[in-house]
Amino acid sequence: MGLEIERKFLVNDSLWTWPDNGVLYRQGYIYTQNGNTVRLRIAGNQGYLTLKGKTKGNVRSEFEYKIPFNEATEMLDILCDRPLIEKVRYKVKIDELTWEVDNFLGENQGLILAEVELEKENQEVTLPEWIGKEVTDDGRYYNSNLAKNPYSQWYR
Repeated sequence: MGLEIERKFLVNDSLWTWPDNGVLYRQGYIYTQNGNTVRLRIAGNQGYLTLKGKTKGNVRSEFEYKIPFNEATEMLDILCDRPLIEKVRYKVKIDELTWEVDNFLGENQGLILAEVELEKENQEVTLPEWIGKEVTDDGRYYNSNLAKNPYSQWYR
């Protein structure tokens, strides 16, 4: 079984330097009744189908499969709830870890999140200076929840 162990953080954009290697992501969700998630994603010119289990702490099962771009586009258009998640993702390698920084667009514009995937739950992580508050345990920041309740609709 595939496992995803990750931590999520807000990004302090006054300390963050935007690289020029961002990739546009479009993704949508097909919701299940039991907390599992089916995600369709296009990253650049590649399609993906991802099945995710319920989150327990910062761990959940995850199975991801490449699918043809045209099929991913069609599934996003006809199967996924709205709004879609649109974001530009930047990957930054620091020490042995790769940070993924997402600059959200559309209905989630203004939100910048950083995620780091870990090999084990209690793995030590040195936080870059541009990392803000940890939001790993705040379900509002899960992409699947941002599709249901976009950041632009939050009362801040």
